[in-house]
Parts: sequence; structure tokens; C-alpha cells
Amino acid sequence: MPACDGASFLKRMANLKAEIWFDGKQLTENICSHNAFKGILLSKAKLFDIQLEKSKMDFMTYPSPVTGDRVGTSYMEPRSKEDLEKRRLTTQEWAKTSGGMMGRSPDYMNTGLMALAAIWDLFNENSNFGENLKKIYENAREKDLTFAHTFVNPQVNRSSFFYEGKDTPISARIVKKTNDGIVIKGARLLATQGGITDELLVLPIGGKYIEESFIYAFSIPSNTPNLKFICRESFAYRQSHFDHPLSSRFDEMDMIVVFDDVLVPWERVFLYKDYNIANSMYENSSFYPFLLHQTVARQTIKTKFLLGVAQLLVETIDISEYLHIKEKVSELIRGYETMKAFLFSSEMGAKKTSRGTMVPDGNPLYVAITTFPKIYPRFTEILQQIGASGLISIPTEQDFNSPIEQDLQIYLQGANCDAKKRTEIFRLAWDISTSAFGGRQTLYERFFFGDPVRLNASLYNSYQKDNAVELARSMLEN
Repeated sequence: MPACDGASFLKRMANLKAEIWFDGKQLTENICSHNAFKGILLSKAKLFDIQLEKSKMDFMTYPSPVTGDRVGTSYMEPRSKEDLEKRRLTTQEWAKTSGGMMGRSPDYMNTGLMALAAIWDLFNENSNFGENLKKIYENAREKDLTFAHTFVNPQVNRSSFFYEGKDTPISARIVKKTNDGIVIKGARLLATQGGITDELLVLPIGGKYIEESFIYAFSIPSNTPNLKFICRESFAYRQSHFDHPLSSRFDEMDMIVVFDDVLVPWERVFLYKDYNIANSMYENSSFYPFLLHQTVARQTIKTKFLLGVAQLLVETIDISEYLHIKEKVSELIRGYETMKAFLFSSEMGAKKTSRGTMVPDGNPLYVAITTFPKIYPRFTEILQQIGASGLISIPTEQDFNSPIEQDLQIYLQGANCDAKKRTEIFRLAWDISTSAFGGRQTLYERFFFGDPVRLNASLYNSYQKDNAVELARSMLEN
């Protein structure tokens, strides 16, 4: 089956029946009708419909190298700068539907899987695991599958001297090898949209590996036996798009993933206790530059969205004459143009690998990913400062369908709109900057690609500074 539509995606999710625990109970109902998941699933379904629109199909899909059918561009291994542009346009077309609030739209992990599959043969070093990876990728591309993933170990003890014993696994690890596959026991954190995607992609965490039992990579269906997803509280408190314009549609549930002696079949494994591959797979695959390219493309749209919301607030209460307001909105303008410049620079500086893969320049992308965690919280603060008490005086949709509507229309009207439209705009700004959903978004962007301190250290260590030093030394010469 080639690139699918929204109805096909929703049917797959309804039939998935993964083991999901929500608010102390295992879900047994259709996940597509549950209030905590309905909004995000319908929003994702819309993405699949968009890629099949005639005006967008040329850049959002491409001919499968196997069947010739149209498949999603997010799976395409770019061979030219034009291909990179198509990938960026696809990401941004999808990001526009959520204002960039959907951090785990399907193209994110599709991109990561593509990057790994581009070097599939390297995983064949001492096994046929590379063949497994290639088949997983091709199956996903041809069926338009979706993936959740998990990178993080439980935060039990983060001191530098903590060592986890073997008796009771906490962090997910290999506990047994059988003829049928490997058995995983323990937990991983932060599987955003876990249990509501076709598969779960599990990758090595990175860093220094103390034990080989932590070195593995595989992809398994989300409904694999003994695989358990434990939800946080839902931030989709109400289904009204007026009351919760973003959280009712785009709250991406975050999960704790518990592997309770999960058997992973050998054909699903593409890394097993191989230190060399684990330590080189991300660098050799250009995994990070490709994921960063997708991420910065989305964050650029998100910045543009916040700029638009800020200006709507300004116009609604007619405060554009004030210099401090212009200064604040100008911060958002600078942020948007800066993110856009990083993105375009990465494409302009893209180079082909020896395998023919066109990889975006990582330098501007790494600078972008260390910049955005600092500017995004400031942007939400600007919305709070512009909206001020207006972000608190936000009656509900039901209030406007009640006898007090006339009072609201008098006392909450805007400079150029009625009270209901003014409230709708302010509720949008509140859902970005002040609600539980908005708080999660800020935390999410602070740590989206990991610890900001480590990211900056990585940028320092990897950046080629010789030319800059040479220029500086030239000023010392007589």
C-alpha cells in the first residue's frame, strides 16, 4: 500500500490495541474515540490527507524505488539539494496545521529511520542485522507506517557514581538471548505518542556503554505482547476547540514504556551488543543532521506562528503605538528570521556523502538547536506580557451560549472585534503560554534534543575553529 490517507491511518490505530494504561486503568475502548487521544489522532490523520492533495502531492510524495507508487517524502533519502528542499517543504506543510506544536509528526522518526537505513550495510559487520534494518525501513516506507521512539533511561539516580545492578533491571536491558530473539526487561522514558503509532523504534541512548546488555536497537509493533505504555495526565481537558484551541487537538501524550520480558524477534533487531556500531552509527548515518533539519524546519514555523499570535493580540486591543510593544514583537521577528536563516544555510551548505546522500550542513543546525531552547521560553513570556490580565479574563464557549453573553459582549469587546472573537484570540495565546499544554511545550523545547549544556559542549568540540584562530593570529603579525 502506498502513501495512505487519514481514514486508513485511523483504521490502523483503531485495530492496534496496544497495552495503554491511563489514569490507573488499562484502556479497552477504541483509542480513536478516547478524549485523551482523539484530538491528536484526528490531527495526524489530517496530515495524511494533506500529502495526497493534488496541489501538494508532487513534493510531499515521490515514486517508490521498489513499486513506483507514490510514497511519503519524509522517507526519501535525498540525493540533491532539491530533494532536501522537498523534505523541508513537507515538514513545514505539516507543521502549519499545528503551528509547529506537534513535535512528533510522522516525518520526525521517518527521517531518523531513513538516515539509519542509508547506511544499512554497516550494520552487517558481524551479522545480517543490516538486512533487517533495510527491510524495516522499506516496509515502513511502502505502508506509510508511523513510529514512536524512546531514548531516555528512568531518572532514578543521576549522580555520576550511580551504577545500576543487575538483580532488578530499571533501565531497559537485554536479559536473555533465545533462538527466537532477545528478551528486554526494564523501562524507558518519554515515548511521545507511544502506543498510538504503528511501531516503537528503540535506539541506543549514546554515551559510554558500561555493559553490553544496554547495546541494542530494534523496531517492534506497538501491540507487541508484554509491552506496556503508561500515560501522564492528559492536557486535553476539554474537547472544545474554543476553550482549548491547541491542547484539544495537539496534546501529544508522553509515555513511560515498560518492557516486561518483551521478546524481540531476531528479524526485528538491527544492533546487538556491538560497541563499534553503537558508538559510530549516529555519526556515520548523518542521523543528527537529518533530524535537526526536520526539527529546525518545524521550529521555524512555530516561531512564525507565535509571531502571528503576538500581532493578533496587539491588533485586538490596539496597542501597536507603544514602543515597548514594538520592541517585544520585534524579538519574535528576529527569532523567526534567525531560525529561517539557519535552515536555509544548512541546505545551501549541504554536501554529498561517498554514498551519494545529500546531507545538510550540521553547523547552522547545531547552532539553531542550541539557540531555540533559549528564545522559545522568552517568546511565550512575551505573549504573557502583551496579553497581561487578558490571558486570565477568558470565559468559556458555554459562557457565550448563556444569559450572560450580553455582559461579555459589552465588557470584553476588542478594539476591532466582538467579545467572542477577542476571547478566542486570547485563549489561543493562553494555551501557548500559560496553560498546562503551554508549559509542556516550553519544557519540551528546552530539552527537545537533549541537555542544552551538553549540546553546547558538543558544538564547541565539533566545530572547526582553525580558520577563525588563523584570522585572529594574522592580526598579531607585523
